[in-house]
Amino acid sequence: MATMTMVPSYNPSLWVRMCHALPRLDFSMQMRDNVFVPVSWEYQQTLLVLSSLSAIALVISLLVVLSFLIHYCCCHRGDRNEGSEEEEEDEDGSTGHGYSGKKGRGICCVTWVAVAAVTLCCVAIGIGFYGNSEANDGMYQLTSSLLTANYTLASIDLLISDTITGLQLSISGPLASMEELFTGSKPFLVSTRNCRRLSENVINLLSSISLARSSIDTGLGNDSSISGASITPLTPVPPSVAPTVVPNSGLMASPFSPGWAANTLMVNEDYRWLSYVLLLLLDLIVCLFILLGLAKQARWLLILMTVLAWLALFLSWGSLGLETATVVALSDFCSDPNAFVLNSTHFNSGTSSDVLDYYLTCNRRMNSPFQQLLTQSQRALSNIHTHLSSLDRNALTQFPKAEKSLRDVQQILNSTEGNFHQLVALLNCRGLNKDYIDSLKGLCYDGMEGLLYLSLYSFLSALAFTAILCSLPGAWRSFPSESEEYEDSDSESEDPFTSHQDSKRFLQWQPWL
Repeated sequence: MATMTMVPSYNPSLWVRMCHALPRLDFSMQMRDNVFVPVSWEYQQTLLVLSSLSAIALVISLLVVLSFLIHYCCCHRGDRNEGSEEEEEDEDGSTGHGYSGKKGRGICCVTWVAVAAVTLCCVAIGIGFYGNSEANDGMYQLTSSLLTANYTLASIDLLISDTITGLQLSISGPLASMEELFTGSKPFLVSTRNCRRLSENVINLLSSISLARSSIDTGLGNDSSISGASITPLTPVPPSVAPTVVPNSGLMASPFSPGWAANTLMVNEDYRWLSYVLLLLLDLIVCLFILLGLAKQARWLLILMTVLAWLALFLSWGSLGLETATVVALSDFCSDPNAFVLNSTHFNSGTSSDVLDYYLTCNRRMNSPFQQLLTQSQRALSNIHTHLSSLDRNALTQFPKAEKSLRDVQQILNSTEGNFHQLVALLNCRGLNKDYIDSLKGLCYDGMEGLLYLSLYSFLSALAFTAILCSLPGAWRSFPSESEEYEDSDSESEDPFTSHQDSKRFLQWQPWL
């Protein structure tokens, strides 16, 4: 078992630890580690073995139902002979639709077993609706956190682009004009060239800050490199309206993109939620119509519901197998999420492990991997500001034509410093780490709890439909046939006492007789 690395403000829940501690066997019945490695064939074998337990349970259910069907088919003749003898003995004491003796007790037992099974199925349906809602809430929190992280990364990328673009505009525009104007004054020319050199240094430093910006789905402009003044400053938009570009090929974007992951999860979650709602509604309809068929003694309705109950039985055991594998795999991931993220090539390609570790753990003792670059950039911007202040005090009296260019450079510098302070705040680990922890809580708390409730629903509904399929054949066989109902109606209509009273009443209304 892998050593668990605790994420700040996140601890694996009791259910995660219990499911993570389950033994793992491969196809050769050998023990395997429970480290979350979804691309490993050995790990996939362990999940398939756990899922096969529901297939074994399905076979057992089929054998139980088959044994009851054989019992009803083989013993029906003997029950019919015994029932005819009891009817002859109790003929005087029985009424039209009544039953007596062993047959009545058998009908009552079979009916109550079917009702109890339907009740259990309704309880399972309620649990399933709750579990489906919990799982949906967890996935919503996960996708929201991913979109917020994508917005933060997009903002970092755009702030860097704006800063670099502004400095490039100042180098190619006002600073170049000031160099031409200060050609005859060496001190002013040196200050201007120092401003240009420091601006180029800041551009190089900011360009080296990389959070795999090429994979961030801003959807706000072209992803071309910053090469000149043709690039206009961009402003990030909120994550609720910021579109993301889904890759055209491949199952996962490489390197990992939070926006792409959020869009993919939202689409898959919509289909998952709708599928479970339809399955729950199918089970509910079957249960309600079974109760209606038992109350109305409608044999055709019970036969139709029996067919649908077979379908629901297969779907229940199948969903239980899928949920078992998902719960176990999710518990393996949630027990040590940092290890998987750090070791996965989808996450660390394009981003160094130091950067990932800094944002995943956000330990106060750890220094930011961008601290040195940001410090050097801040010093360079401060030196540029000092040179511009010196030129403002001394050069404008001698070169009044340089005032416009100097004011333009100062305006760009002020905008650059504002963007730089926002960039420093966004590059701090607290924001992205909070999004990471929120996504873990949504996936490993609410999502895990919802899947466990859905697993309980599948198990209870499978047991209920097994009992229903065992009891319904006996229930519909106990219903009176159409010939019996017809004979009962004839016997009532041919009652001599009723006929005598009717004839006497008829004669009373005939005064001439």
